Amino acid sequence: QVQLVESGGGYVQAGGSLRLSCAASGRTFTFSNYAMAWFRQAPGKEREFVATTTSSLSGGNTVFADSVKGRFIMSRDNTKNTVYLHMHSLKPENTAVYYCEASFSRGTVPKYVTYEYPYWGQGTQVTVSS
Repeated sequence: QVQLVESGGGYVQAGGSLRLSCAASGRTFTFSNYAMAWFRQAPGKEREFVATTTSSLSGGNTVFADSVKGRFIMSRDNTKNTVYLHMHSLKPENTAVYYCEASFSRGTVPKYVTYEYPYWGQGTQVTVSS
């Protein structure tokens, strides 16, 4: 089992920045073997892909949704079992609960859909005011 705990959400004005963190833990757990992703879900909408990075052993290939490309950065620190989502130039439409998700995978092909990730955290709320 893998436990994920997100933090860093909050309230920010449009144009501002936030950094989300996701700390992973588990028994016999090697963080570098896991593909990690961020998804988000706004009220009344389905969960949508934001960003993903493949496992470090497969090259750490990072991909972003078109809507956040150039504004969001995803990074991971394998020494801390933590992945980050750096969000810049935030817009009101970025308001959502952001979820960190994990999948044991050494593949090089990024995963874009939430059902490919068997582990996820409780989410952290991001609210962007206009």
